[in-house]
Parts: sequence; C-alpha cells; structure tokens
Amino acid sequence: MRVIDVITVNIKDYMQDLGIKARTAGKEVAVASTQDKNAALLATRDAIGDMRAMLLDANAEDMERAREKQLEPALMDRLELTDSRVRAMMDGLSQVATLKDPVGAISGLSYMPSGIQVGQMRVPLGVIGIIYESRPNVTVEAASVALKSGNATILRGGSEAISSNRAIAQCMAQGLSVAGLPAGALQVVETTDRAAVGELITMSEFVDVIVPRGGRGLIERISRESCIPVIKHLDGICHVYIDDAADAEKAIAIAVNAKTQRYGTCNTMETLLIAESVAETLLPPICSAYLDKNVEIRGCERTRELCNQASVAADEDWAAEYLAPIVAIRVVSGMDEAMEHIERWGSSHTDAIVTENHTRAMQFLRAVDSSSVMVNASTRFADGFEYGLGAEVGISTDKLHARGPVGLDGLTSQKYVVLGDGHIRS
Repeated sequence: MRVIDVITVNIKDYMQDLGIKARTAGKEVAVASTQDKNAALLATRDAIGDMRAMLLDANAEDMERAREKQLEPALMDRLELTDSRVRAMMDGLSQVATLKDPVGAISGLSYMPSGIQVGQMRVPLGVIGIIYESRPNVTVEAASVALKSGNATILRGGSEAISSNRAIAQCMAQGLSVAGLPAGALQVVETTDRAAVGELITMSEFVDVIVPRGGRGLIERISRESCIPVIKHLDGICHVYIDDAADAEKAIAIAVNAKTQRYGTCNTMETLLIAESVAETLLPPICSAYLDKNVEIRGCERTRELCNQASVAADEDWAAEYLAPIVAIRVVSGMDEAMEHIERWGSSHTDAIVTENHTRAMQFLRAVDSSSVMVNASTRFADGFEYGLGAEVGISTDKLHARGPVGLDGLTSQKYVVLGDGHIRS
C-alpha cells in the first residue's frame, strides 16, 4: 500500500494551525488533574491493545517501503514494531500513569527574616515539539511523558514511519477523548513534507522546547537552525572500561551485553577499553562471544595480537557511533588512560567501569563527565524506563536544565512562589 500525503494545504498554514491548537490545549493540560491525565494514558494503552492488529499492519506497510528504499539495518531495526514492542509501549503507558505527578509540587518552602515563605513550584514547560526518525514507539513514549508533566506536544516522526505514526495517533486521540482532554494536547504531524520541520523549529510563538531524536545529521540541523531551545544529544559513543580489579564473569557478561543486546540504540557500547593486566585473560573469551554473534572487531595492536580476527582500528573508529554489529577495542594501561580516552573520544552519553575496587569506582563516577556513569552494569540500562522514569522523550548530554534520560521532571521548570499574610516590605 502506498502512503498518500493527506496534507495538501500550505505547509506554513498547516503547522501554524497545529501550533495554535497546541498552545490552546497546553493551557488546559497544564492545570488538568492527575486523575484526568492518568485516565488519558490508560485509555490510550487500552486503545493500543484493541487496535494492535491495525498498528502491526500499518507498521508492515512502513517496513515494506523501507526495504524498497534499502534503509540501513539500524534504521530498519528501530522502525519495526513487534508484539513485544507493542506490549512495551502499553507497559510504558501503565508505568507513567503510576508515577508521581510533578506538576504543582512545592519544594524548599521556608520562612525568610521578613516573615514571608519562599519556595519553588514545578510547572510544565508548555508546548514541546518532538522531531524523530524511525522508532514509532517514540510517538507513545514521548507523548505520555509530555502529557503526564502537563505539556502539549507536536510530534513529527520520520516519513519512513508515517503509517505507524498515523495509526498510533488514532489511539492517542481516543485516549484524550475518553479523559475529556483537548485533542490538541497530542498532535502528530501528518505530512511527510520536510518543510514541516523547518516550520516547527521556528514557531517560537507556539512552541517552547524542541527535542530531536535521531541521527547526527538531524540533530545537527535542528541545533543549527532552531529558534527555540533544544534538548538533545548528538552521538551515543558509549564505553565500557574493564579494570584490572574486575570480576571476570561480570566483565565478560557486561561487555557482551552492552554491545550485542541491541545494536541500533544510542546506549549501545561502541568502544571496549580493557586494562592490559587482564587483557590476555579476558579479551579472548569476549572476542569469541562477539565473533559468535557475527560482530566485527576493530582493535589496537595489542587487541589484534590477542584476537587475530580483529582488523586495525583507526582514529575514526574511536569516534564512531556504529549502531551496528561492529565494536572497537583498545587495551589501556589502566583507569587513568581509559578516562583520558573517554574524555577525548566520548560523547558524554553513557560510560561504565567494571571493577571490584570501590575507590576506583567512586573516582570513575566523579571524574567521567557523561550524562550517565555506571559501575558494574551494562550501558544498555541508560534508559528512562530502566531508570524508573516511565518512558522518556530522549536523552540529553547538555548540562543545563535536563541531563540524561529526560522524564517528567525534565519536562518541567520551577517558578518561585511566595506565601504571605499581608506582608509589606519596609
């Protein structure tokens, strides 16, 4: 089945109309009760369950077009909806509904010498524009977190997922209707015209924040051209460092899982660093496990000595986000050299150390400047769902406002509130 672009009006007018509806709906959602927001999330979950066959059929159309266009394997993987991924979408909606609503929470309330009380209240950001490639499950994940945190959302998925996103939009519309919330609170851009992105990132009168999710090209473009603040990360060049005080069983399991559990995600390990004192013992079984899973190995000279099927790793390999069954391996003198490598080549996304030395673990946590830093755990845990945030709108490697997986708190701001009893300033 060929998708026909249903938007035939002027793109600027169409996007402006979405912006007006989102701004209007955002005011209503910002003051909606937790009960109503949860009702919308759960009704959306039920709609997805009821319309599962329709969703999978729509996704099959997208997959067929993707194969015809010979999309990269990583994009194909992100695009596909399976029964388990549909179930994960539903589970994510359930989890977000159980999370504490941050909107309206007051913290730090204290008396000042004047007698007034001063604190800070959590408030929604307003209208969020989310631009993403492939992964249709992002439509649900991002929308659910945005809604629970009291924001309206305009979602612009990639043209490759248009059928899936339109089907998901029907489920979300049903969820909003059941809860009595405005349809403009969650809107999917239903045109594949690329001009829609250019309009969305310049509509500062309607949109408060832009969140891009996708390849480097997309995110660089959005960061360069947006007139609206952007929450983003460019690359997921994630590292696992196996220390000389590592437990061998843990090290092997983590190194293999971080690379092979799923290839096309930003929290997949791309570079393995290993202390030279344990490389001779641990690298052969790790490389054997990679080769069993058809992972191509590129390594430094010492790595190639220990794994003769490894090819030469060039500088561009240390800076690569493969999103594919390829891994770069470097043997280092110890933790200091590993941290130097991460600082030079990393992307501040997610980095892990495997060690039983508590002092080194704490030093690694403090010194590595990434949005997620882990001890004895796979980088694949760098995820809003795994962090207990429910779904997420994305992962931020910026240092201001939100960092790491962006969940409910990351889509709110704080304003000062003052409580008095007729107080006047002398």
